[in-house]
Amino acid sequence: MDSEASGEVIVVGGGVIGLATALVLTWRGHRVRMWSRDPAQRTTSAVAGALWWPYRIDPVERVGPWSVRSLRRYEEWAGRAAETGVRMVEGVHAGTRLDGLGAWAGEVAGLRDTDRGLAARLPLIDMPAHLAWLHGELTATGVPVERRSVTSLTQATAAAPVVVNCTGLGARDVVPDPAVRPVRGQLVVVENPGVRTWFTAADPASDATTYFFPQPGGLLLGGTAEEDAWSLEPDPAVADAIVARCAAVRPEIAGARVLGHRVGLRPARPAVRIEREVTPSGRVLVHNYGHGGAGVTVAWGCAEEAARLVEGADG
Repeated sequence: MDSEASGEVIVVGGGVIGLATALVLTWRGHRVRMWSRDPAQRTTSAVAGALWWPYRIDPVERVGPWSVRSLRRYEEWAGRAAETGVRMVEGVHAGTRLDGLGAWAGEVAGLRDTDRGLAARLPLIDMPAHLAWLHGELTATGVPVERRSVTSLTQATAAAPVVVNCTGLGARDVVPDPAVRPVRGQLVVVENPGVRTWFTAADPASDATTYFFPQPGGLLLGGTAEEDAWSLEPDPAVADAIVARCAAVRPEIAGARVLGHRVGLRPARPAVRIEREVTPSGRVLVHNYGHGGAGVTVAWGCAEEAARLVEGADG
């Protein structure tokens, strides 16, 4: 039976957005195949620090509901942290205040202003463990995950009547959509000297940020937000500056042994694209990309909206 006769949906892209979308479609009764150029552990998602928080993403009025939908899932999965990689962890957003946030903040329990900034208990996701768990959930439902490099979405629309485009930064070429641009993020992983809480401080006037996230594999230090930078090679001078900024907040970080370096390219866009179109050949193509630095934060809300568009409903 070919794909058109069987009514299969092909999800293109194997990062957290693609995995979430494929799972939601499967849960809703669709027959799904996934095409991914890379294994999940080699996608940008695997590099993410992965604190739940709407960060560098628009449109604001839609991001709030998407984020809250995802938050509810993470809160549930935190009860199985060893399995899912999701934990609820305390921390502070320095320079952020409750009255500067959108209506979505009213859905987040325990947010409170303090002298240090906005204190919160939020989901912190160990992405290697979480991606492995999502992949296992997907394969357990019988969804085939195929290694494919796609240069044009017509390759997918020729193979199935419905295609969901979750290609992230790759959408710049495969759509093609020049509005998708990389925002380079560099992190340093150090041996945790005893830090149990997370911390973030962003300077809107700079491409340098300061954050640390305690993960099972070490303390993740960041970071950068360099627009239109494509290099995946860690910059030693940038790494030194990251450690120094974090150590200014927690001095014990200064002497921590460096375990590794990570670089990822966030798929930024002026606004997330979740949209349904019908191709000239009558195929349905649903786009779900452009999530910038907040893919983990909005993944499940966006996946649910994409699934509704697959079914022909309004998002």
